[in-house]
Amino acid sequence: MDSSTTLAVAGKYADAVAAKDFGAVAALFTEDVVWHQPGDHRLAGAHVGGDAVARMLGAQLAATNGTLEITPTGPTMVNGALFTIPVHFSARRDGAEMAMAGVDVFRVENDRIAEVWLFSADQEAENAFWDAN
Repeated sequence: MDSSTTLAVAGKYADAVAAKDFGAVAALFTEDVVWHQPGDHRLAGAHVGGDAVARMLGAQLAATNGTLEITPTGPTMVNGALFTIPVHFSARRDGAEMAMAGVDVFRVENDRIAEVWLFSADQEAENAFWDAN
């Protein structure tokens, strides 16, 4: 795949996330997208298909009352069909707070995002956050 195509998809994704336009984010996914949410918590695991990914992202937004923020912290890096974005993410829910660095890795196929892997700087803290009552 041409790196310029991958970079264009990465730019659209970053713009949509920054605007919290998750409809635009979802439009960038292939029908059979696979989203690998790290950790050992209620939202962790491989979410397969656009509907499953939308449900997982919706659950994150609902649990955090829209406080989930994802901010790029460095340049997008491209290698063929893959791109990475270093991020800082934070959210609040039920008296719990989370804020940490991460790296998001994406695989592009036919101008769409086909697979996503997330990495969190403090997975134990993220696990505790999503499972907080």
